Amino acid sequence: MPIFQYKALAAGGEKRSGVIDADTPRDARAMLRREGLLVSEIKESAGRKSRGKGAAASEKQGLFARIRRSRQRRLSTSAKDLDLVTGVTRQLGTMLGSGIPMTEALRAMIDQAEDRRSETIFRQIRERVNQGASFADALEDHPNLFSALYVNMVRAGEATGNVDVVLTRLADYLQAQRTLRRKVVGAMTYPAMMIGLGLIVVTALMSWVVPKITDMLQDTGQSLPMPTQILVAVSGVFKNYWWLMFLGIAAISFVFERVHQHSYRGRRVLDRWLLKMPIVGDVLLKQSVSRFTRTLATLLSSGVPAVQSLEITRDVVQNKIISDATEHVRSRIVEGTDIATPLKQTGVFPSVVGYMVSVGEQSGELEQMLDRIADAYDEEIEIATDRMTSVLEPILIICLAVVVGYIVVSIVLPILQVGQF
Repeated sequence: MPIFQYKALAAGGEKRSGVIDADTPRDARAMLRREGLLVSEIKESAGRKSRGKGAAASEKQGLFARIRRSRQRRLSTSAKDLDLVTGVTRQLGTMLGSGIPMTEALRAMIDQAEDRRSETIFRQIRERVNQGASFADALEDHPNLFSALYVNMVRAGEATGNVDVVLTRLADYLQAQRTLRRKVVGAMTYPAMMIGLGLIVVTALMSWVVPKITDMLQDTGQSLPMPTQILVAVSGVFKNYWWLMFLGIAAISFVFERVHQHSYRGRRVLDRWLLKMPIVGDVLLKQSVSRFTRTLATLLSSGVPAVQSLEITRDVVQNKIISDATEHVRSRIVEGTDIATPLKQTGVFPSVVGYMVSVGEQSGELEQMLDRIADAYDEEIEIATDRMTSVLEPILIICLAVVVGYIVVSIVLPILQVGQF
């Protein structure tokens, strides 16, 4: 059933716009008329292409769709989209668990959609399901919203008849990942703000305030102390070339992004360096281990095969060192080994993770053991982020105090020298 976008006038002259699914534009106008809307414009949604134009056209359209889908998979889901998916997943799981059919549950998602984009997406998903496609296949058409992990878990749930259980488990997983991300981002935000504000303050002092004072001191004709001479030289650089500093920061950020995104070797070097950074590296490693174990546990408990679960987990951990270690474990499993042995051999994961995974495999409770590991590391992340903040805060304050103190001393020294004559 095609999806149409419309603009209409309601009673009292209020303008309305939205989307509606109907067989033809005429049917769509009739449905809107019954709702008391006078249609001024209606057209088929761009996301819906006409069919039956020949096999070649269909094949070309399918090729472009696959290319677009592969490009969209590379895009990270925004925080707003993650909140949307988490809420929808939990609601769908609750409704399906209550015996509500899938199509009716999707209709409820359409009715409560907060914006046109999400309404259109759920109308397209519902249309695909009505046409006989599986729910997982319908979700796969929107990779920028529903990740490979999400789609494969739903597909495994459909195979076992436990879609509602899988969706509830998915909602818990997404909520845990969102909480973990907020903890780490929150811990990094304060030091980043301190550094940024410190750079702005020092730049302003050295570019505008200090030159005026040093010019007055130089007008006295006396020889300036060495600290003051250094300050004058540095101040001149800031005054004349302050824009180079911001240009350099932008250039470094651009190069970092390009290397991290498009160079395999560069990304490995950067990710290894990040993991070895003092204080911060410990938090990032714990975050990666928590994401690895939580994702793998969620996939395995949902019925996704181990090899496919590790393949999906490899793309979720967001660190090339951990990702390569996960790929090593996956390739060894294909050869017939267990998970714990190659996990220990990587040398990337803490040894306790390998031993706990080994115990889980021997006891037949691997999923539960992985969840326990993730819970333990989530608690360690909270402790580590608090420790990181408590350590970085005085360090940054001391560094800023040293810089400002040097500026003050360099200005006061020649003033005291003048007073002695």
